Amino acid sequence: MAESSRWTRIVVAGLVTGFVMVAVNRGVSQDTPPARASVVPKRIDIPSLGIKAPLMKLGVTNGQIELPPFEKPDTAGWLKESAVPGDPGSAVILGHVDTKTDPAVFYKLKQMRAGQVVKVERSDGKVAQYRVDSLEQVSKDHFPADKVYLEDGLRLITCGGSFDWDKHEYRDNIIVYATLVKS
Repeated sequence: MAESSRWTRIVVAGLVTGFVMVAVNRGVSQDTPPARASVVPKRIDIPSLGIKAPLMKLGVTNGQIELPPFEKPDTAGWLKESAVPGDPGSAVILGHVDTKTDPAVFYKLKQMRAGQVVKVERSDGKVAQYRVDSLEQVSKDHFPADKVYLEDGLRLITCGGSFDWDKHEYRDNIIVYATLVKS
């Protein structure tokens, strides 16, 4: 499995839109009740894949999106600069596909199909329920940043495709797009 620094191409386009996200979030936060700031997603549940995983906060450090630590392969991460699942905006959750020795939290993500359900439990007790619209596998060199970070809905992201042994990283990303159906 590639080291965190090797995920750079996953977020290159995302970094370009990072400033846009901050600006969008600043605009949204003016109209959002103060209680929203303390609400965070706690857990993701994907019944069709048998995934039930805790969520941790991920940020942007030195222009790079943080990733869940490899020492916690069963933990996914919510990009705290994105929307809280269940709220308007793009909610982004990242997870590793594998480690050097074992499958990780989003190993089965490529098996998602349109119509399947994703649930995200929040710290306020609400459960945001999403319906999968589509899944795509894209080259890390052509990451669809605007579609991922600026359009409403839940985005689940992991590595995929073939493994580049010279660079020690996967060549593609698997991205699941889902629409909120119940909050």
